[in-house]
Amino acid sequence: MKILILGGTLFVGRHIVEAALTRGHQVTLFNRGRQAPGLFPEVERLTGDRRGDLGALRGRRWDAVIDTAAYVPSIVRRAVRLLSPAVEHYTFISTRSVYVDPANSGEDGPVATLTEEALRAAEAIEPEGPSNASLYGEHYGALKVCCERAAEEEMPGRVLVLRPGLIVGPLDPTDRFTYWVRRVARGGDVLAPGRPERPVRALDARDFAAWCVQRIEARTPGVFNAAGADGVTMQNLLDACARGSGSEAHFAWASEAFLLAHGVAPWSELPLWLPEKNNAFLETGNAKAVSAGLTFRPLVETVRDTLAWDRSRGEPALRAGLTPLREAELLAALAGAGR
Repeated sequence: MKILILGGTLFVGRHIVEAALTRGHQVTLFNRGRQAPGLFPEVERLTGDRRGDLGALRGRRWDAVIDTAAYVPSIVRRAVRLLSPAVEHYTFISTRSVYVDPANSGEDGPVATLTEEALRAAEAIEPEGPSNASLYGEHYGALKVCCERAAEEEMPGRVLVLRPGLIVGPLDPTDRFTYWVRRVARGGDVLAPGRPERPVRALDARDFAAWCVQRIEARTPGVFNAAGADGVTMQNLLDACARGSGSEAHFAWASEAFLLAHGVAPWSELPLWLPEKNNAFLETGNAKAVSAGLTFRPLVETVRDTLAWDRSRGEPALRAGLTPLREAELLAALAGAGR
C-alpha cells in the first residue's frame, strides 16, 4: 500500500512508520520538517504546514492516510477535504480522553462537548514547535472529538478512529513510564503509589502501531479504544521493571491518603498514579480492539527496551517523576508514620 502519514517523526508516529515499513508499505511523510529531518531517509518526505500550505499534497494519490498529530478540527477538515478524492481510507489517532465519564468509556460512551467560544479560542492557538496537547488544557478531549467528527463528515464510512489510553515504550516524550523503569533499575527503596492491586493498563507503542497498520490494510472503519492488556496492576508493572532491569529494589507502598496528605501531585510527581476516583482512566476496556487483532508483548520486554533506549540517550533529566530528594523525604515520612 501507499500510505501517507501526517506527522510521523514523534513517538507513536515514528513507531507507525516503522511498522508500515516492516510490513512492506510505501510511506510518504508530510510535516513541517522541523523534527528529526534525517529520520527515515528511505521514505518520501513532503514539506508543508497544515495550518497553511497543503500544496505538496495536491494532485497525489495514496491508498490510506494516517493522521498522527492534529488537535483542532479545522486542521483535520482541511486535510481530509483535500485528500478525500485521492485516498480510500483515513485513520485519525484520537485519545481516551474524549470520554466524559472515565468509568463509562466504551466506544459508545458519552464524549466531551465544546462551546463555540472555546472552539474559536483553541483554533486561534499557534503552537510553537511540535503540537502539544497541554496547550489545549481542559479542552483537549473535546477538541479531539471535534476532530473525529470533522474527519467522518468529510469521508463518511471511510474513517478509522483510534482512541489510545496510556501508551508507553521507547521514544516516549512524557517520561511517565520511563521514570519507573529508570527508578526501579537504580534500586534501593522505591516509593510505590496507592494499592499494589490497582489496575494499570499500559500499551506498548509498537503493539499499537503494528495493530494500527493491520487495521489500515483491512480498510477498517469505526471507533476503537486501544489499551493495554487485562489484569495488569501497579504491582505487576513495578515487578516487571525489576525483572527487566535485574534490580533488587524494595517497594515501599504509600497509601492514597498518605500521598495526598503530603501534597504529592498525581500523574506528574508519581507517574501512572491517580486517586482511586479517577483511576478508571487507566482501566479503559479493550475488548473490541482485541477482537480486531490487538496483541500485547510481555511487559518485561517493554521495560528492557525502554531502559536500553533511555540509556542510549544518556539518561537526561526526566519530565515526570519525583526528584531523589523529594522521594527520600517522602520515604522518611512514610517510615515515620509506620506506613
